[in-house]
Amino acid sequence: MTEPETQSDNVRLQRRLRRALIIGAAMVCVIAVIGIGLRLHVQSQVKRWTDVQAIPTVDIVSPQPAAAMEELVLPGTLSAYIDAPIYARINGYLKRWYVDIGAHVHAGQALADIETPELDQQIHQVEADLVTAKATNQLDKITAERWNKMLASQSVSQQEADEKAAAYSVSQSLVEAAQANLQRLRALAAFKHVIAPFEGIVTARNTDVGDLINAGAGGKGDELFRVADEHAARVYVNVPQTDAGQIKVGLTAQLQLPENPGVMVPAKVAALSDAVSVASRTMQVELMADNPDHLLLPGAYVEVRFQIAAPPHVLQLPTTALIFRKEGLQVATVDGQDHIVLKSIQLAEERGAVVDVNLGLTPQDRVVDNPPDSIADGELVRIAGGQDGAVVATVAQP
Repeated sequence: MTEPETQSDNVRLQRRLRRALIIGAAMVCVIAVIGIGLRLHVQSQVKRWTDVQAIPTVDIVSPQPAAAMEELVLPGTLSAYIDAPIYARINGYLKRWYVDIGAHVHAGQALADIETPELDQQIHQVEADLVTAKATNQLDKITAERWNKMLASQSVSQQEADEKAAAYSVSQSLVEAAQANLQRLRALAAFKHVIAPFEGIVTARNTDVGDLINAGAGGKGDELFRVADEHAARVYVNVPQTDAGQIKVGLTAQLQLPENPGVMVPAKVAALSDAVSVASRTMQVELMADNPDHLLLPGAYVEVRFQIAAPPHVLQLPTTALIFRKEGLQVATVDGQDHIVLKSIQLAEERGAVVDVNLGLTPQDRVVDNPPDSIADGELVRIAGGQDGAVVATVAQP
């Protein structure tokens, strides 16, 4: 092989090597570009996934219209149809008592006897004074008649006859006064026998044989007995001002006794005070209930359940949806773009796990249940059970 041919082969070999190097470098660049692109794509996906996971997931509830009728439950106090304390009308000592607590008595039945030695002596004295007054009156009568006869014969003067007639008139008045005083004392003595004023049950006995009895009430004397007519019961309940307008005479209610779970006793509104107490902002209502089985005990606590019309604009929410902040009572709602909108609300009533809202919400609002403490106005959220893709698309928007 000649020298020129050898040089030509070397040139061709160098060209092939240069071409191979260029192709190899190009392939390395392509591989590097593809790798960098794949890494950037993965990083973008990770960032988007991280952004999605950072969005809080919330449960939503819809405000529900209240029922047409709602139950109003209020504490009440039972009272007997008639409840009367029995006091003594005279002073003395208790001689004996005939009935004890729980006894059924009739009107006029004797409850106790009082021994009154002082009153008995006063009666004896007045009786003696009456006998004296009658004797004096009889003498004055005879004297006046005699002097009238003597006046006809001019044996005495007119003045003397008039004086005798006046003395007779005075003594007659003294007799009448003594008789009235005796009647008063005898009427007072009738109160030695303490009797029941009406048919009922003896609910208290606060005296015993030998006790000193003082007449009167209001701190002047002690209560001897207490008698209650329990054939019916009065129930007194204080209705809040917001509901007072719906309570009318004749409205029915149900009474529930704590000691008899499940037992309901019907009652009916009998009277209204038609005034709101300044101290409690409530109106007193009186109900009447038949009590043939004596289930309703005077003085006992009872729950009074009314069925009243619910306000038409009231919406119900679970208590867990409420937010308590310095701005006042609020709820977190979700708009059409899944952003938080905080709304201030006004409650009509709290009912345990549910509250009635009368201002600030519409039935179309989507309210967040159990909102986190950090929830803020305008914050993006993800609704539990929603499509993640929709949220990712929202995040990807500039």
